[in-house]
Amino acid sequence: MKSDGCKKARLVAKGFSQVEGLDFDQVFSPVVHFETVRLMLVLAALENWYITGLDVQSAYLYGKLDEEIYMEQPKGFAVPGQERKVLRLWCALYGLKQAGLAWWRTLDESLKELGFECLKSEAGIFFYKKKGTNIVIGIIYVDNALFCGPNKAVVDAIKAQFMRTWECRDLGEPNEFLRMRITHKGRAIHLDQCAYLQKVVECCGMLNAKSASTPLPAGYYATKNTEPVNAELCSHFQMVIGSLLYLMLGTRPDIAFAVTHLLCHAVNPHCKHFPMFHEKTL
Repeated sequence: MKSDGCKKARLVAKGFSQVEGLDFDQVFSPVVHFETVRLMLVLAALENWYITGLDVQSAYLYGKLDEEIYMEQPKGFAVPGQERKVLRLWCALYGLKQAGLAWWRTLDESLKELGFECLKSEAGIFFYKKKGTNIVIGIIYVDNALFCGPNKAVVDAIKAQFMRTWECRDLGEPNEFLRMRITHKGRAIHLDQCAYLQKVVECCGMLNAKSASTPLPAGYYATKNTEPVNAELCSHFQMVIGSLLYLMLGTRPDIAFAVTHLLCHAVNPHCKHFPMFHEKTL
């Protein structure tokens, strides 16, 4: 169930059954860093650049596979009389360990054909530069993309070429990117993750919790838990810490010390590290 009420279904491969060295080699997929995204938005605000966004539909399915991979026919969709046959995958599928990397390589080749170059220090930033003011910067995070530049006509032309290559959803002037809400006020750009934070607070059952002036009490030190691992506590704790990490990287660097301090105990947390879980179980 998506946030807009629509339902979405995907065919997903059993990536957990893949064998390293046989079904996959490299799995690391480079993406743009949050710090770089904020830097590019700052640059766009200072230079009064035009920004537009898009979303690539079913991006992973465009990735080309180098390995020879087979999968069983999906239940309910097997060809009558050929149920014992398997399917050969030519392109990536959601769930495959190398799907993200396969899509990025395909995307990189496509952008090079459009005249873009990828930064050596940041794999998610592509720039297009011609004579004069024909500069376009592409900010790519998997299937989410922003294109910005000083010349609106040039940016829209490059974006149109990109959309002719891939099936995309045109987002126009972006209001959100990587769960960060983008608000334009004159030439200023404001970022926040209030909507995402609201979901985290609801999930943790802390809608009625009292606010605090600091992320951690003064002088607080989380001691190591020497008791056996509580699987339920560990799962909930890691879920909350993961959500806070996303906020920390996005727009809330002020909670960095508190989050990383508690992150050290994610393998075996204690109830004292996660009091609200203890109160919930009581």
